[in-house]
Amino acid sequence: MRKTHCGSGLRDFLKEQGILGEVAARALKQAVSLQMNRLLEEKSLTKAEMAIRMKTSRAAVDRLLDGSNSSVTLNTLGKAARVLGRKLKIELLPA
Repeated sequence: MRKTHCGSGLRDFLKEQGILGEVAARALKQAVSLQMNRLLEEKSLTKAEMAIRMKTSRAAVDRLLDGSNSSVTLNTLGKAARVLGRKLKIELLPA
């Protein structure tokens, strides 16, 4: 027996609730934090070493690596990317 799809998708639901942008931003921050944590591990860097290389505080690195903390600047992301041997790419896509 084949099930048919009923109702709208999650994206439509979040849009109807007026929270699609907020949820998408949180998901993006979580994904970036996970990727940076993985790179830190791969490069055997501690948070303290990363802070020194970024010329910032350990608290700033903690905020950067915390997926639930959305108060990160593009400048901080750029510094972190360079320390981890990466480039930061930001683009505007059609809505």
